[in-house]
Amino acid sequence: MTQDDLLARAQAWLAEDPDSETREELARLIEAGEHEELTARFSGTLQFGTAGLRGELGAGPMRMNRSVVIRAAAGLAAYLKAKGQGDGLVVIGYDARYKSADFARDTAAVMTGAGLRAALLPRPLPTPVLAYAIRHLGAVAGVEVTASHNPPRDNGYKVYLGDGSQIVPPADAEIAAEIAAVRSLEDVPRPSEGWETLGDEVLEAYLERTDAVLSPGSARTVRTVYTAMHGVGKEVLTAAFARHGFPPPALVAEQADPDPAFPTVAFPNPEEPGAMDLAFEAARAVDPDIVIANDPDADRCAVAVPDAHAEGGWRMLRGDEVGALLAAHLVGKGARGVFAESIVSSSLLGRIADAAGVGYEETLTGFKWIARVEGLRYGYEEALGYCVDPEGVRDKDGITAALAIAELASELKERGRTLTDLLDDLAVEHGLHATDQLSVRVQDLSVIANAMAALRERPPVRLAGLTVVSAEDLTKGTGSLPPTDGLRYHLEGDHKARVIVRPSGTEPKLKCYLEVVVPVADAGGLPAARAKGAEVLAALKRDLAEAAGL
Repeated sequence: MTQDDLLARAQAWLAEDPDSETREELARLIEAGEHEELTARFSGTLQFGTAGLRGELGAGPMRMNRSVVIRAAAGLAAYLKAKGQGDGLVVIGYDARYKSADFARDTAAVMTGAGLRAALLPRPLPTPVLAYAIRHLGAVAGVEVTASHNPPRDNGYKVYLGDGSQIVPPADAEIAAEIAAVRSLEDVPRPSEGWETLGDEVLEAYLERTDAVLSPGSARTVRTVYTAMHGVGKEVLTAAFARHGFPPPALVAEQADPDPAFPTVAFPNPEEPGAMDLAFEAARAVDPDIVIANDPDADRCAVAVPDAHAEGGWRMLRGDEVGALLAAHLVGKGARGVFAESIVSSSLLGRIADAAGVGYEETLTGFKWIARVEGLRYGYEEALGYCVDPEGVRDKDGITAALAIAELASELKERGRTLTDLLDDLAVEHGLHATDQLSVRVQDLSVIANAMAALRERPPVRLAGLTVVSAEDLTKGTGSLPPTDGLRYHLEGDHKARVIVRPSGTEPKLKCYLEVVVPVADAGGLPAARAKGAEVLAALKRDLAEAAGL
């Protein structure tokens, strides 16, 4: 693109930008001749895919802004009309990030202008409330404006269809084609009124639905510290705990209320280093049984437990550990149906399901796939996402997951036991499933592409001293999985070591998922099994980083 073409494109964008902030931002860039920055913003368009849209806020087609959102909403409306749903209801939710409310109102205006009915949730609320509302209200689609746990300068646009699940192919490509067909914002009618703003009855219905998660008369005694991570979870989680008779959680005050700047954390994700420091500080002060955290849109749930061997006396459970605990809890309550997980999650779920005589299925990464498993009773993935009530919410839900883990911790507490004790039981019965992740955040996306290319061109033959006995390129699909950008390795030996490498679908990260299974009896007990698992995982991480050139 020549500088003249670049400038013409930027000026055309500026002329129709409906947002004074991004207009001023873009005008400054043009006036200052910031060609490198303008090229970054106008070298393409933010791509709509199975995660919808997600990106940094700012002016231009490669950023998240009102112009991009209006086009996305127009494309979704055109898709729905093409499917014969042009008079249907679209329900719209949003979190408390910068511009979220603006993007939600723009979506409502576009839907109304296209002849659909639109309904906004009453205020910033957790993503699972929106996912619930779609089916509860009989909507043909839903939109959630959120960037989940991304950095403060990001926002996103997540699309659900009428079954309450996130979009999957081919719907994503069909919507993207309709978005690309939008020539000018002047072609998109956007009335200033005509949509409905819902009241609290939708939230009340969601809270009533949480009754299905717990068993009548179960123990409700666990004491918790809770952090909303500057997001929208506090109101709904505390209301749910109160509804079901749990002790009120002790709140991490500095992170309790929505704040789009996320001032106390580098990244508002419980998995990130330092994100749980304030929660652990609060736990040391009030001595609860467990710590619970939501991410900013409260679709994920993190759990921490007392651990005398951990720095500060508290340890975050891995997502795979919480996933196994919830599975064991549901099995103990007599749950039937299919237990499902993504391929990057621990194989322990399959062992639990097999021992309980319930169905089990692996899917590609993401709840858009897990939620579509026929007969689903429980689904999880290692990135702190859990679906414990698929009939209520066909997506991950950090509120109902928190209720379920609180019920389990309460029942164990009544018997003088802990979540850690149950994890030990599962390890003894099924083998210690030790998992870890090599996650590399990048500024330059070519680093990820180069690493994947290196692994494909020169696949490792040994990792952690173990021979790679199978290497699958998942772009070709498998007998049970459609194609995806990923690599999977299985290693020789009794430990059933496994490695999966994939680019993140929502963040500039390369993610490598590692698992080692150590039979406890063969290792000489749990401490020895843990030591062996940690040793092999550390070697896998080291050797994989070298093989990928990281």
